[in-house]
Amino acid sequence: MPKASSPYWESRKIMLDSKSKQKVIEKFKTHASDTGSAQVQIAILTEEIKQLTKHLQMHKKDYSSRRGLIRKVNERHRLVRYLSREDKKIADELKEKLNIK
Repeated sequence: MPKASSPYWESRKIMLDSKSKQKVIEKFKTHASDTGSAQVQIAILTEEIKQLTKHLQMHKKDYSSRRGLIRKVNERHRLVRYLSREDKKIADELKEKLNIK
C-alpha cells in the first residue's frame, strides 16, 4: 500500500487537511478566537470548492463528488448573501480577496 504522501494519494485528497484549514482561518479571522464567522466559512468553502474542482477535472464521472461541489457552492452563495445583507462593504472586500462573483 502506498504511503499517504505519495503522488497517488495527493491526487485523491478531496477535503482540506487541518493545516490548510488553519492557514485559511488565520488569514480571514475577524478576531483572535474566530473560527466560525461568515468570512471564515466562506473562505474555507472556497478552498474546498477549488480542491473539488481540481478533483473533478481528473475524475469526470465522479457524480457524488459533483453533487458535493454543488452543495458547497450553494452554501457559499447563501453565506455571501447573508454577509451582503449584514455588511455590504465587508462582503465586497471578501469577494475581491477570494476572487468570487
